[in-house]
Amino acid sequence: MANGYRPEVIQRAFVDFVGSRLHPFWSLTAPKLRLLARYTLSEDLIALQFETNQAFRQQVSDWQGGQYVNISVLIDGIYHQRSYSLVGLAHQPLWWHDDIDTKARKNRSNLTVTIAIKPQGLVSDYLTKRMPIGTILNSSVPSGSFTLAQALLAKQSTSIDKHAAADMLKQSAPLLFIAGGSGITPMLGLITQALQSGHQVTLLHYNRTPLLDNQWQQLAAMYPAFTYHLINTEDANSYLAGTRHISTDSLLALDLPLADTQIFACGSHALLAGLHTATNKITLPNGKKLRDHVTVENFGNILPDFYGEQTHDKAEKPGKQTVYLRARQQQFSSDTTLLVAAEKAGIRLTHGCRQGICQLCRCHKISGVVKNIQTGKMSSDGDEFIQTCINVAMTDIVLDV
Repeated sequence: MANGYRPEVIQRAFVDFVGSRLHPFWSLTAPKLRLLARYTLSEDLIALQFETNQAFRQQVSDWQGGQYVNISVLIDGIYHQRSYSLVGLAHQPLWWHDDIDTKARKNRSNLTVTIAIKPQGLVSDYLTKRMPIGTILNSSVPSGSFTLAQALLAKQSTSIDKHAAADMLKQSAPLLFIAGGSGITPMLGLITQALQSGHQVTLLHYNRTPLLDNQWQQLAAMYPAFTYHLINTEDANSYLAGTRHISTDSLLALDLPLADTQIFACGSHALLAGLHTATNKITLPNGKKLRDHVTVENFGNILPDFYGEQTHDKAEKPGKQTVYLRARQQQFSSDTTLLVAAEKAGIRLTHGCRQGICQLCRCHKISGVVKNIQTGKMSSDGDEFIQTCINVAMTDIVLDV
């Protein structure tokens, strides 16, 4: 059988199983991370640096700014999966230097990844405070669409001339990055990549205390096209346009050519809802709203207030709907995301990241209409798979759960 099926004499999964018993960091196929060090960035943000195994490096030689990894953490005999943004870019040093970095530089093959976490919740608290150095975690490879490439796609989808849109983002197109709290973590890689590509970049970061100030100073010294505003929400002297929150006035105060500016935003739902309201009030020369230029990454599980009279038709606002769980013979009322509504009713549904990323909450919808709170897309009334963490019921629905 020259061109036919050739079974493996020794299955790779078997080799992985045996190898993991000899050394848990070994694998032919499974990406893994080993904790090297922790760094305190502020009182509420901790960076974790990981070494990658050979399987990770074989599948990934680079990643884009703004991407994330899924990691699986074993706590008290239960695996928990979470998604965390990568800080910085591959093969580019971050702003700290110590023995770990010196050791890593001696062995260039040991690609490292860094994430930054706010110590809150079961998994984050364990990662930042209790997990021993040297602990090995199962990981995904970097993925995600919160990238500069996504901005190009957004421009293309709202422009008649796609070639002009592509040219616009190649070099000098202005980019505005807006972050709140720990939403700053994916911004470092994104901003560095944008500056290296020749973009004009402006950063707005809303936080209780200044964060990564030295890093932003270094970037501003290296790239004259970089401007940043660190808004201390407890210090009126740092406010933009006299307000501690994102607003239409604060966006206009930046004096950017908004018709050509693409906006990246990452933070709490409160910040994103405020940005949605502010950008909806700004009409561009082509008749479109500035909100059409916004690319969003978000955290948390609270349904954002995107159903106000100014942003959506009242008919789109979800009321109290009944969700039937066919396999469990249970039901509950929902006017928020299906996952949150189930938890309020004392019903536990499978979930992971709570951000629409990891797919662990994906389930089978038998009937009814739901709406994706991230994209605004309405589902059909029929049979399909949905994610409970990012969908709200617009009618009574039946889930095969």
